[in-house]
Amino acid sequence: MNDVIVVASGKGGTGKSTVCVGLSVALVKQNKRVLLIDCDCGMRGIDLMLDTSEEILFDCSDAVRGNCSPNEAVYRSKNLLNLDLMAAPFDTDNEISPSVFKQLVDSLKGSYDYVIIDSPAGIGSGFMTAAAPADRALIVTNAEPTSLRGAVKIRTKLSSLGITDSRLIINRFDRKQFGQLGCYEDLDEVIDRAGTRLIALIPLDLRLSAIMQNGCAGLNWSPAVTVFDCLAKRLGGVNVPLAFEG
Repeated sequence: MNDVIVVASGKGGTGKSTVCVGLSVALVKQNKRVLLIDCDCGMRGIDLMLDTSEEILFDCSDAVRGNCSPNEAVYRSKNLLNLDLMAAPFDTDNEISPSVFKQLVDSLKGSYDYVIIDSPAGIGSGFMTAAAPADRALIVTNAEPTSLRGAVKIRTKLSSLGITDSRLIINRFDRKQFGQLGCYEDLDEVIDRAGTRLIALIPLDLRLSAIMQNGCAGLNWSPAVTVFDCLAKRLGGVNVPLAFEG
């Protein structure tokens, strides 16, 4: 199986990159080979989460421009044997076209069980590039109106691109805050408004953010690990209950 999944969100700040890393770690723990591609040109950050920034000489734009081979732009995570990273370029001028990016991913995906693509937020040109090679999508949202509106826009755009296999991830969920916000009667209303089937409910956990920002993904982990493990299994077609630790 060579499964290419784009992880997208309608607005910034949903914790999408953290979800990408957490999911990738969980897949590797299940003996899957994973390539994680940061497609957020000019705003890359996954190299910091995986503590690989000092090693990176080439990014995905170098691979498509012939500055290096595609494999030379792939870097092994320090802490996880079967997790590789391809970084985004620092410069937005090096944004890659959708067709060229698809060719790049197609040339690499045969070596992996999963390719996880971290899309930039929104539905701009960067999103179009990130979605081009995808077989399916994960839409990350928070349980609040502006984020949810963005999730609906993403789902609509994905459908127009022919990507109809999408699932919803509600991230940074806190039951108390959700009740105090008072925007929705319950989670069922959030899911109904998104119009996308829920695959994961990830709790708000500041420890998770601290782990990622300190480049310790895969070493020190959060209680949310159960949720990511469940998400990885559900992606693989295993019928496990929706997990929520928080």
